[in-house]
Amino acid sequence: MIDLTAIRSALFLPASNARAIAKARTVPADLVILDLEDAVAEDAKADARGAAIAAAAEGGFAGLLAVRINGTGADWHDADVAALADASGVDLVVLPKAEDAITCRALAAALGKPLLAMIETPGAVLNAPHIAWTEGVAGLIAGSNDLAASLRLPPGAPRASLTLALQTIILAARAAGIVALDGVWNRLDDADGFAAECTDGRMLGFDGKTLIHPSQIEPCNRLFSPDAAEVEDAEALIAAATGGAERFRGRMIETLHVEAAKRLLARAGR
Repeated sequence: MIDLTAIRSALFLPASNARAIAKARTVPADLVILDLEDAVAEDAKADARGAAIAAAAEGGFAGLLAVRINGTGADWHDADVAALADASGVDLVVLPKAEDAITCRALAAALGKPLLAMIETPGAVLNAPHIAWTEGVAGLIAGSNDLAASLRLPPGAPRASLTLALQTIILAARAAGIVALDGVWNRLDDADGFAAECTDGRMLGFDGKTLIHPSQIEPCNRLFSPDAAEVEDAEALIAAATGGAERFRGRMIETLHVEAAKRLLARAGR
């Protein structure tokens, strides 16, 4: 079973871009997602599929490797599924616009690989708990851009407009014990805004974030990792705990806090 709990950064890149694939082998992304869907022009779909299969077979990526296929109903979907079912080196498959558990279950079985389901529509948000519990689904990805469009949010609407949808995705993932990844940040020149959204995503409960540029990897990895103060506090809490409810550094702690501290240290690599 693949361990997805350490994923902080998940970098999307077009499978049709050989230079981007070569660059992806040199960066510390926890997950690289070779995209066959939105990032690839229609007349380049077949070539992109072949490039993704070849890149996966060659390997050399620092973390896990996934391929985002074209969605169900797209002209290229069946060919993507057929090609990836036998592909070596592909750890996960990303399904865009996942809508229901039945489709996800059938696709995961056909692929023989774990599925990351993108939640990008109102219907998918309402079905997120069912999708999350589906056999073969290993995680949920918030498709923020498509969600905003399908909810008819005006341009420039604040992230708070998506709060209910994002929390529903996280709740579904946590209930099923699978990973939850936040959506992408589009404004590449706004590093402060990106950092703020990473912090907000972690505070909401996301495990990590999907990215669209290598420059976002380092700050994403850092901001989705416990900092030195958190690590010190967790270590001290575990050392001080003797069982039951007790006082620690001015607050009450019990077993659940010890377990949370252990999870934090595991994520920090301690």
